[in-house]
Amino acid sequence: MSREIIQTDKAPAAIGPYSQAVRVGDTVYLSGQIALDPSSGLVVEGDIEAQAHRAFQNLKAVCEAAGGSLADIARLGLYLTDLGAFGKVNSVMGEYFNPPYPARSTVEVSALPRGVAFEVDAVMVLR
Repeated sequence: MSREIIQTDKAPAAIGPYSQAVRVGDTVYLSGQIALDPSSGLVVEGDIEAQAHRAFQNLKAVCEAAGGSLADIARLGLYLTDLGAFGKVNSVMGEYFNPPYPARSTVEVSALPRGVAFEVDAVMVLR
């Protein structure tokens, strides 16, 4: 099967040797999104909630560039530098997703790119 590279200027450009997303058949593998403003490339100001909002907005933009939406996501991976912020991130996620929710894992990590506190990646299946 061939791979289709997904790219949009409505989400931050990759900051390394990877693509924003790759589509293989009806499955889209979305790279991690952090709280980078797509126009400036800078980390957004604010707390973990502001970072989570920006990361989910970036993820949404890549989903749309691939021809889907957040509702098509089958699996999410959440990465936090402090699991004490889990409730805040969970609340923000609830603003972007409706039942039935995607499968999800949440992992505390020691550090994330650009010193952010939150990152999200996903797998989307197009219908």
